[in-house]
Amino acid sequence: MKVPQELKYTNEHEWIKVEGNRAILGITDYAQHNLGDIVFVEIPELDAQVSSGDEVAVIESVKTVSSVYTPVSGTIVEINEALEENPELLNQEPYEQFIGIIEMDDPSSLDNLMTAEEYEQFCQEQG
Repeated sequence: MKVPQELKYTNEHEWIKVEGNRAILGITDYAQHNLGDIVFVEIPELDAQVSSGDEVAVIESVKTVSSVYTPVSGTIVEINEALEENPELLNQEPYEQFIGIIEMDDPSSLDNLMTAEEYEQFCQEQG
């Protein structure tokens, strides 16, 4: 399981890469592995206002349907349209494929996220 050190993580298995006031949101290697073959991604709506904890995307796999939640509040300023045509990209490179980019209202919400080490420990406890 890959867990890049420079990212922040949620207990819902999303990752966040911070670039200035922007939070780039994706799903972790752990998430894509447990979902199995991803067959559909409902990407977020561009320019949508979101609050921390909101569902921003839905991922369907051969096994299940799973929601993607934002750990930060703000405005969705960019979406990864490639996932609509090629949802399997999330299985191939989960850390290279973002779901959306959020212009954050309050970057202090990042303080609630896990470091790579904390996330690895969390995944081990999940089994």
